[in-house]
Amino acid sequence: MFILRGFVYLFAVAGVAQLISLEGYQLLSAAEYSEKTLTEHMQDFMSFFSCMLFLYAARVDKKLNIAATLLGALMAMMFVRESDSLLDQYVFDGAWQTIVCLIFVCVLIFLWGQFSSIYASLKEYSLQSSFGTFLAGFVTILAFSRLMGRASFWQAVMGDSYMRIVKNIVEEGIETLGYTLIFISAVELVIACRRRSKLSNR
Repeated sequence: MFILRGFVYLFAVAGVAQLISLEGYQLLSAAEYSEKTLTEHMQDFMSFFSCMLFLYAARVDKKLNIAATLLGALMAMMFVRESDSLLDQYVFDGAWQTIVCLIFVCVLIFLWGQFSSIYASLKEYSLQSSFGTFLAGFVTILAFSRLMGRASFWQAVMGDSYMRIVKNIVEEGIETLGYTLIFISAVELVIACRRRSKLSNR
């Protein structure tokens, strides 16, 4: 079964890479890789459904309830951040910061009276196989994609031939890979939680 999942994830990552390249093939030099493109929509999709999967895992497994809820809240914040331009345009300027603050307050309310259990739950999550995949995806999004997407780096490499679109493709492509890894980690966590739940009910 794990071999089958491995092949599914392999083809999923390859499919994401192919979808990222579609805009370039279709629009050629007119491609922008902006916030209204398929690449950004994939990031929205994966951050949202990763949030839902983590929250589902929190309901299934009591030991991982706090850790999975925190992960769900984190992905909710990242989803809101990815939707910042739409929120600024259709709600009000700075709406995403307000929503993120509300999520943070909700998390504090949820954790109230459970602070002593946070470490135990996070430690339990660190023992799961999905932990490494999540961490890899998180670092890829927050650090690696930002470092590889520095305009100064691409200006230094390309000189007078610098094109912002190249920087955008690299940065957004790596960021989408990070979200893909987090989505895979969320799927794996749900599978592990359901398996543990079935074993405990026997």
